[in-house]
Amino acid sequence: MGYDNLTLHTDKYQINMMYAHWMQGSLNDRAVFELYFRKLPFGNGFAVAAGLARAIAYIEGLHFGEEEIAYLREQEENYKEEFLQLLREFKFTGNLDAVPEGTIVFPNEPLIRVEARVFEAQLIETALLNFVNFQTLIATKASRIKQVVGDDVLLEFGTRRAQEADAAIWGARAAYIAGFHATSNMRAGMLFHIPTKGTHAHAWVQGHETEEEAFRKYAEVLPDQVTLLVDTYDTLRSGVPNAIRIGHMLEQQGKRMNAIRLDSGDLTYLSQRARAMLDEAGLPYVKIVASNDLDENIIFNLKAQGARIDVWGVGTQLITAGDQPSLGGVYKLVAREQDGAFIPVIKISGNPEKVSTPGIKEVYRIINRESGMADGDYITLREEMAVGRGEPIQLYDPFHPYMPTVIDKYEAVPLLRSIFQGGELVYDVPELEGVRAYHKQQLSQFWPQYLRKLNPEMYRVNISVAAWQLKLDLIKQHREQ
Repeated sequence: MGYDNLTLHTDKYQINMMYAHWMQGSLNDRAVFELYFRKLPFGNGFAVAAGLARAIAYIEGLHFGEEEIAYLREQEENYKEEFLQLLREFKFTGNLDAVPEGTIVFPNEPLIRVEARVFEAQLIETALLNFVNFQTLIATKASRIKQVVGDDVLLEFGTRRAQEADAAIWGARAAYIAGFHATSNMRAGMLFHIPTKGTHAHAWVQGHETEEEAFRKYAEVLPDQVTLLVDTYDTLRSGVPNAIRIGHMLEQQGKRMNAIRLDSGDLTYLSQRARAMLDEAGLPYVKIVASNDLDENIIFNLKAQGARIDVWGVGTQLITAGDQPSLGGVYKLVAREQDGAFIPVIKISGNPEKVSTPGIKEVYRIINRESGMADGDYITLREEMAVGRGEPIQLYDPFHPYMPTVIDKYEAVPLLRSIFQGGELVYDVPELEGVRAYHKQQLSQFWPQYLRKLNPEMYRVNISVAAWQLKLDLIKQHREQ
């Protein structure tokens, strides 16, 4: 069984719709889909776009091989052989636009826009949602944690609790985008050139006659990379004193111990006592690493309590997004071809938040020229030109539309970039360090009230008057029908 070909990484109904389009002769009709999410995760004030690199690799690798064709031939739908033969020639030939990874993003604005034959656009829905939903969720969680720790060092330790291998490596990458400094996952380090960090396990200590012997032998092997896990037996009575002895041994060799690591117990109390013991022993340079099911809320409280922790190892709660394990992104048809032109379409729902915004859209970040900060995001129909010309625009709070703000001194920055044109990659995919730097620059454009962890101010995402009117017109039209 082959694992590398992701072409069938899709839901069966996508294949069935492709088959129906082929049977009905509509497979070449063009369609436009937009991928977005409706609600911010974690009660956060923003999200961090991620998953584009994975999506690009997926699009470039799309093809139905013999194994995939044979499997489809076995399905209960009994697809016609001519359809299966057509799939052998399949490749993505459409256009795809997306916001770059690391961009600060908000609900209901398109993160990816696909314009392609419906035959192609339908197939890629599931995979795109899978990649973007997961990686955006983890990058957002990581950014929340980064906001809390400030300049402290952050290590991603989540592999053993991740939902399988791909989640571990792509989750590590998403965390690195958002400001984590290293990962424990060696494969992620190799694939993405992320710095890797590691200490030793409790089993290393248990596998020796004494804790001191275990520490000494470890230090003999890796004298320049000594971080000792001190809580196997008794942190303050045994672990820290033994680590201090090893620290003095290393000093005699002209070396310095890096850190001790706490992985259980009252981290505030233990870190405070351990710091005092290390300082009294003349080892003020030895750092304290903490782990043990940490997240942004626990770290926030530990810092408030005066914990003396320099490096934070975050695993389970990050890689699984423990308090909200899914983003809820959707992929909706917004326009379809009719008589050679695109016409807008809408999805209407009994849940108001699920009513889609029709038409092919652009999204702009409105940067105040005087402050250099973001005033809001502005969604327009693609054919609208006013915002691009810098004409005055009206921003309003969607929950309080009677309180509009008119702005005219602004720069409108398009968020969607062209990634594929006619099936060809036209985007210069940045190195991961560039994505990480871009994310940091993005954060600098937002006032602190939008970024804070608790009760953030709601950032304005507005749609143009023309886009809003189109939505109302289509709702009315469908109600009358």
